[in-house]
Amino acid sequence: MTALPETLPAGAAPGTQPAAGRSDGSRFTLFSGISLALAIVFMLLAMYPILSVIAGLFFTDGTFNPGAVFSHVLGLPGLWQMLLNTLVIVVVSGAIAVVCGSVLAWLVVRTDARIRWLGGILPLLPFVLPALVGTMGWAMLLSPKTGLVNILIRNILSPLGVHLDQGPLDVYSYGGMIFVYTIYMIPFTFLLVSAGLENSDAQLEEQSRVSGGGVLRTLFRVTIPSVRPSLGAAMLLTVFFGFAFFAGPAVLSTTSGIDILSVRIANILSFSYPADTAGAVGLSTFMLVAVAIVWWIQTRVLRRSNYATINGRGKATEIHLGKLRWLGRLVIILYALIAVVLPFLALLWVSFRGFWSFDWDFTTLSLTQYTTVLFGDAFSSTALITSLLLALLGATVGMFVAAIIARFVRSSPGRVGRAVDILIKVGAPIPAVVLGVGVLLAFGGAPWHLGGTFGILLLAYLVHFMPQATVNADAAAAQVGPQLMEASHISGGGDGRTFLRISLPLMLPDLIAGWSLLFLWMLGELNASIILAGTSNPVLGEQMYLLYFQGYFGKLAALAIIVTIISVIVLLGANLLARRLRGGRLRPGAV
Repeated sequence: MTALPETLPAGAAPGTQPAAGRSDGSRFTLFSGISLALAIVFMLLAMYPILSVIAGLFFTDGTFNPGAVFSHVLGLPGLWQMLLNTLVIVVVSGAIAVVCGSVLAWLVVRTDARIRWLGGILPLLPFVLPALVGTMGWAMLLSPKTGLVNILIRNILSPLGVHLDQGPLDVYSYGGMIFVYTIYMIPFTFLLVSAGLENSDAQLEEQSRVSGGGVLRTLFRVTIPSVRPSLGAAMLLTVFFGFAFFAGPAVLSTTSGIDILSVRIANILSFSYPADTAGAVGLSTFMLVAVAIVWWIQTRVLRRSNYATINGRGKATEIHLGKLRWLGRLVIILYALIAVVLPFLALLWVSFRGFWSFDWDFTTLSLTQYTTVLFGDAFSSTALITSLLLALLGATVGMFVAAIIARFVRSSPGRVGRAVDILIKVGAPIPAVVLGVGVLLAFGGAPWHLGGTFGILLLAYLVHFMPQATVNADAAAAQVGPQLMEASHISGGGDGRTFLRISLPLMLPDLIAGWSLLFLWMLGELNASIILAGTSNPVLGEQMYLLYFQGYFGKLAALAIIVTIISVIVLLGANLLARRLRGGRLRPGAV
């Protein structure tokens, strides 16, 4: 294995080198054309449904009537209370999530309280137990009368003379709703703040401590100001996620009586007869306006953020918390228990019992619910197979297309690359519920007639998750050094051949990790599926949602456990394969 000599293209002046990571920007190749076409196609697929939603505001049955939808929406019962509920819950839970996620990030990245094996998987925990499944688990734990945690608390209080018929905790309340929102907002803050901490100059914090600044003084005077952009981005992202969140409030809002925007849209479109399309379109506009405002604020914040990037960053020694280290570790473990372990155990118990009861009768435990779901309930087994196929096909197609576009963006001249990058991510701020409404309006009827089919679900999944796929692919493409690319071009290899023979194998470990996340997201997707799935193509998210409200808690729990086991196997298998590929892959710059 020897390094290639520094060979210059014909006609190049001595001392010059090809632009790092770029193909010949002066020629437009077939690979470039395919990459650009793919970006444009996915941009159109994302914008066409949204334009359909907007058009629905002004046209009724093909007739221009802009006032009809607005007057209908403004006349919906409880409209302003619903909007106020959504706003208050999103803002409060977002603020709590930013604080909790930032503390977790600081503990894991900066201090000796980190638990190395847990700190690495902490951001992935919510993906192992999807929001719909986790919320159902917490409903079984914190239901006022039959929740396991409430039963334990009442049993403890009863000998003390405090007798309660229900509670004292209630997941079907504003507090319970905020609790569930917060659990699934924390990962966004954790990822952003931990990345900010990793990229900030840790030596500044060490110098502050050496100069006599304590841990808290350094935290508030140095650490927090250095990650202020990450904190701002986390705040905005939690607000965006909160308005689009459906799985958690879908489980809680009906029983609690707390009306939420995303749930109302799905209910009037999927569970009302006849479907109130005009109402869904009008309410989707409120969500689009909220997202647009958040997007505008984010742009203003980033534009006004003036902070210096310090070169030569170094890694400071970790902060020793002393006796508080175990308190920090307790916080980390507590989040893991709340996010995954406790709701999983609740679902596991119900799946073996066959019904929602916590009387500790072990004689009734059986695998009946699992055999029923897999072999005796055609609808559940069909939903499992359909979701597996959608996740496998969608994740594979999505990551491959994202890899092509990411490689093209990295190797293209500035304006072209930036334009393609923007085109492929244009659908990122579109909430999945709104996307589902738009896809149904755009492709459900004539001339496509895809309503209720496998194709419309796959289309919605690809459009919704393509921005996330390109983010993972961008990170993978950034790991490929420019030398091998240049060597391939100098040796006569075209862009397509270079991508398949050089870039793709080197990107593969990171692409596999990204593929596993796409698979998990698509496997339990509910936000768009609740609007688009049909009786001939049921999916897991919709089926679990229906089982919950139909009272089939045993089958629901068994199906949720099966989904969780599949998710864990895929996530661990993909990470193990990616780790092995990273350990044995060819290093950039050598052949």
